Amino acid sequence: MTWNLEWFYDNHTGDNFSELAREQSAPSRADWNWRRDAFAKSIAAARPDVLAVQEVEGQRVLYYLTGSLERNHQLDYQIGFIEGGDYFTEQDVGFLYQPHNFLTRLSRHQPSRAMEARGDFGNVTKHAEATFEVPVGDGVERVTILTLHFRAGRDAEAIRTDQTRSVHAWLAERIAAGENVIVLGDTNSLSTDYPPPADSDIAILSGRGTPTAADDLVDLGEHLPESERPTHLREDAHLDRILVSRSLLEDTPRKPDLVFHSIERLRQLAIRGDGVDEPEEHWERYWQIPEPQRDLSDHWPLVAKFTVK
Repeated sequence: MTWNLEWFYDNHTGDNFSELAREQSAPSRADWNWRRDAFAKSIAAARPDVLAVQEVEGQRVLYYLTGSLERNHQLDYQIGFIEGGDYFTEQDVGFLYQPHNFLTRLSRHQPSRAMEARGDFGNVTKHAEATFEVPVGDGVERVTILTLHFRAGRDAEAIRTDQTRSVHAWLAERIAAGENVIVLGDTNSLSTDYPPPADSDIAILSGRGTPTAADDLVDLGEHLPESERPTHLREDAHLDRILVSRSLLEDTPRKPDLVFHSIERLRQLAIRGDGVDEPEEHWERYWQIPEPQRDLSDHWPLVAKFTVK
C-alpha cells in the first residue's frame, strides 16, 4: 500500500528548521493527536502487510503512529526509515510493515559518477529502498520495494523526468535478472495516459527509455477502472502509482511464489464526512474544518494485493 499522508507533522516545531515545515505542523497537541489516531484508524481498516508513506516529518511521527496502531487497534507495525535530503520542506518517506515480513536491507541511492557525467540523471531527495523476506509456503520470497516522492509541478517536469531515469537505472539490472521489484509512491506525474507516451516520466520510470524490454516495470494502474485512476483532490491527477516487475505478474511453475491479484484505490480511507473537501478550503483552512468533516489527506491510498501460487 502507498499513501501520501500530506504534511504528517506533529505539533512540536523545535526540530523544524525551515519556515515552511513549521507552518505546516499541527497547531496543537490535540490537533496532532486527532490526526495521528485518525490515520491509524484508516490504516487499521486496510491492514497492509507493507505501507509506504510520503510527506512524513521523520521517524518520530512514524513511531507515534505505530503506537496508536498498537494501542487502539492491537496491530504491530515496525518502522523502516532512512533520512532523505529535502531540507526545504523537510518531508521524508518511510515504511511501516508487519513483522512477519522481515526487513533485511534499507538504503538510499545517489547518482553514480557516470550518471552525473551524462547530465540527465537527477538526484531523488525523497526515496528509500527496502528488501523484505516475505513468507511463502515453507520458504520466503525476497521483494525489493522502492518508495519515492518526486518533485511536483508543471515547471518541474524536466527535473522529475531526470529523477525517474535515476530510479530506473538503480533497479534495472535486478528487474532484468527476474527479481521481485516494486516501485511505488507519489510520482507527481502529469501523465494520465495508459500506456503513457514514450518520452513521459512514467514511461521512463517503467523502463521504456532503455533498449531492452527485460528491465521494464508494469504500472498496475492499468488494472484500475478509469474512474479510479485519479489519486488526488484534483480529480484529474494520477499522481500515486504502483509499478511491479513481471516476476510478480507471472506464476513460476512448481514453486510457491507471489503473484499479483488486484489493485484498489481506497479513497474512502482519506475522505471523512459528507464528501471530498473543497480544494481551497482543504489547503488554506485545513484546521478550521470541523473534525468530522476534515479529510485526512489530499491523496487517496492505493493497495496492491498478491496471492501465493
